[in-house]
Amino acid sequence: WKHYEMAYLILAGISTPLVLSVHSIVSTDFATSILPGWHTTIFPPYFVAGAIFSGFAMVMTLAIVARKIYKLENIITLYHLENMNKIMMVTGMMVGYAYSCEFFIAWYSGNAFERFAFSNRAFGPYWWSYFSMIFCNVVVPQIFWVKKFRRSIPIMFVASLFINVGMWFERFVIIVTLSRDYLPSSWDYYRPTQWDWFTLLGSFGLFFTLFLLFLRFLPMIAMAEIK
Repeated sequence: WKHYEMAYLILAGISTPLVLSVHSIVSTDFATSILPGWHTTIFPPYFVAGAIFSGFAMVMTLAIVARKIYKLENIITLYHLENMNKIMMVTGMMVGYAYSCEFFIAWYSGNAFERFAFSNRAFGPYWWSYFSMIFCNVVVPQIFWVKKFRRSIPIMFVASLFINVGMWFERFVIIVTLSRDYLPSSWDYYRPTQWDWFTLLGSFGLFFTLFLLFLRFLPMIAMAEIK
């Protein structure tokens, strides 16, 4: 047991900086490019905050369903869920701060290309995706200021779904809205084909299949934790 507890602690300690290193390095790949909208130093901390934000939302979505189906209310308590909501609220504000910083830096830099990239992102043909992202990632988590909402299972479940959608839109906004680049001849409006939709649905199918296999063949909660 002593060795087990020490291994548990070490692995937990390793996994925390792993999240920081993976997401900061991935975002640095974006930031070191010369593309307007990507070439910014706020990307690494912004991506790390977004990863924690979306990760907690996804865990919330899955945990609420698993908790109800497998009657784990005494193990995954309302206290745990409320604390998760607090973390989502804080990281949601961090992500919102990053969004506003991006616009401020685009204006303050005086770079015409950077300014166009961000004005096009908010007021161009993909405005709907940008404001969907803002609503889901910045506005929705603010309901958790109210304790009654933080402790309401239906509200936190719906909010976690909105946040998951919002973080998907964030990726969409970062990549697809760059369709207007330096060459006006290549400007176009992206419309997903049936293969794009099938790939998206397939990724959902693969994820939920693996999750359900995990619930079926591995213990959701270690006996040691229950003991």
